[in-house]
Amino acid sequence: MEFNDQNFEAEVLNFQGAALVDFFATWCGPCQVQGPIIEELAAEMAGQPVKVGKVNVDQAPNTAQKYDIMSIPTLVFFKNGQEVETLTGLQSKDVLRSKLESLIK
Repeated sequence: MEFNDQNFEAEVLNFQGAALVDFFATWCGPCQVQGPIIEELAAEMAGQPVKVGKVNVDQAPNTAQKYDIMSIPTLVFFKNGQEVETLTGLQSKDVLRSKLESLIK
């Protein structure tokens, strides 16, 4: 799922459950590695109270600025619309799944 400046509030901040947002750019090498991991995780966690998606920082500058995104990839976890944790740099699927699962328990 792609989030942007127009749908971020409705899709993430108003969502009751856990959300993982991958802030990325198309020109970022590590982001290109992180992208498929995010997509696999989203597919594997379908049916759970979880949203997993991406924000292109070049196309959604307001959202990126709001969360002080200084380097990418940056992964931000939300629970019931509240930011709860931020990870910077390439992350494994196991780490991301573990953090999401802990937020929905």
